[in-house]
Amino acid sequence: MPKTVHGLAAALPLANVDTDVIMPKRFLITITREGLADGTFADLRFHDDDTPRTDFVLNTHPWHEARILIVGDNFGCGSSREHAVWGLVQLGIQGIIGTSFAGIFYDNARKNGLALPIVSPEVRDQLMQAASHEDGASYTIDIENRVIRHGEAKLPFEMDDATQTAHLEGRDDTLNSLEFADAIRKYEGRLGDQQRVRVIQ
Repeated sequence: MPKTVHGLAAALPLANVDTDVIMPKRFLITITREGLADGTFADLRFHDDDTPRTDFVLNTHPWHEARILIVGDNFGCGSSREHAVWGLVQLGIQGIIGTSFAGIFYDNARKNGLALPIVSPEVRDQLMQAASHEDGASYTIDIENRVIRHGEAKLPFEMDDATQTAHLEGRDDTLNSLEFADAIRKYEGRLGDQQRVRVIQ
């Protein structure tokens, strides 16, 4: 995973955007992760006849090329569908800046390399205002130093140590578990010995 995320930012100032808005349930029938970009924000991006909504930010110039979203409070609430994160990543979104994220959504993002810097409302509003300028604004999310760079500004963000390490080292839950492989084998060995004793008795 990259140590920085850089790109054009789009403002999505809606609060409590849940995972059904991010990935409507009709797109969950696939048995693979492919093709989920089309479902991402589908009801916000498209009319019922599948024509693009011209009033949605990701359908407009220059934000159709956005790699970062600036979002309202409590983004990613609702059900635990990981498809929401898969779809965002497939759409090209590499980072989402907000004041708060739902816990399961945050964990799913960490596992899939989607950076979620947490900032104060004041910083969020500042970044959102700049991103809404007609020419757009590009930001760099510096995960290693936990700052967002915008021009000369360096704005700090929160990210817990485990999430930061996961992004910097490309780790996931499986790799973390493998660090304890020796302890797991010893435990399994003891468990096997106990079972054999019970059989003998």
